[in-house]
Amino acid sequence: MESRFQRRPRGKHSRIRGRLASYRASRAEAGGRRQIPREAVPSFFTLMNLFSGFLAIIQTMEGRLDYACWMIILAAFFDVLDGMMARLTGTSSLFGIELDSLADVVSFGVAPSILVYEFGLRELGVLGLITSSLPAVCGAVRLARFNVSFDGVKKDYFVGLPTPGMAAMIVAIILNFDQAESFDRYSPGNLNWLVPIVVVLSLLMVSSIKFDAIPKPSTAYIRSHPRKSLAYTIAILLVIFLQQIGLLIVLAVYLLFNIGRAARGLLNAVAKGGDESTRASIEESKDGSLEESTETSTEVTSSPD
Repeated sequence: MESRFQRRPRGKHSRIRGRLASYRASRAEAGGRRQIPREAVPSFFTLMNLFSGFLAIIQTMEGRLDYACWMIILAAFFDVLDGMMARLTGTSSLFGIELDSLADVVSFGVAPSILVYEFGLRELGVLGLITSSLPAVCGAVRLARFNVSFDGVKKDYFVGLPTPGMAAMIVAIILNFDQAESFDRYSPGNLNWLVPIVVVLSLLMVSSIKFDAIPKPSTAYIRSHPRKSLAYTIAILLVIFLQQIGLLIVLAVYLLFNIGRAARGLLNAVAKGGDESTRASIEESKDGSLEESTETSTEVTSSPD
């Protein structure tokens, strides 16, 4: 009786070994083992950003809102790291830009929307549902606009509030809710004041207001922008020592400063336009009076004695 498990002929094994040997020899001639591409380094931190956003959603669904807030902060930390790694490795690709935007939509759009809905907007019914969807919707629009308009050159400002800034502001408000005494009279079902805050933050993302970007720390930047460098240093110290209270103070000052600067620029433009229109009207009136005087003098000289 023949065995059910028959051995394969040795010739086949020798052919497989020969192919493996030739493959290894060709790899050795090509330069040894395949190295990890440099583009994978910033993409790793981008994926960690996405993973942190996913954990924030899970923690929100399980009712641990404070853990969800810290997961969003961790996602923002990884978002900063992937940009730093991209600059250090000198890599920038369309794949990395698209992956970063997808991760930001989840971590700084969807996660804050679910978080703020579970925190206090669930009790408001349809109004709360629509309001809580705005961070995700406006965040997606803002990131899509950024990808379309990005020309490969990193600027020192953002057009519209960055999605991590919006998410960090929501996180700071929620983390300070149980700490500040001014919130004692509010309950999770009595948070109508949260609606205008979420609406304003969402609209700022799709606005045309310019917000300062986090600069690359360097000696040249400190020398050229000493005041901004001092302001960023104070902000870091406030966050380190005051934690969530410091985060709320820093973000509130950041928003008010950039909005105030945009409002001042708008007022100056309106005033300048008003001055130009006034000058134009004065010049027109001067030209009209000059024409009238010319016509009068012409009539006088042409009349008989």
